[in-house]
Amino acid sequence: MNDKKAAAYRLGLITLIILAVLTAVEFGVAIYLESLVLLFIIALVKAAVIIQNFMHIARLWQEESH
Repeated sequence: MNDKKAAAYRLGLITLIILAVLTAVEFGVAIYLESLVLLFIIALVKAAVIIQNFMHIARLWQEESH
């Protein structure tokens, strides 16, 4: 695997971990705090993480250019 693909997979794994943590926090907020404002803020942060990190995931399946 080349360095670009390895970096893309690493970014995907880090993003997955961040989203999992945010989802756990979101669950805790929903169950214990019941704050719609905090849930909305967490949803915006999760959307930003997805947009910033996964808009280029198609690069994993592109042919390498020399």
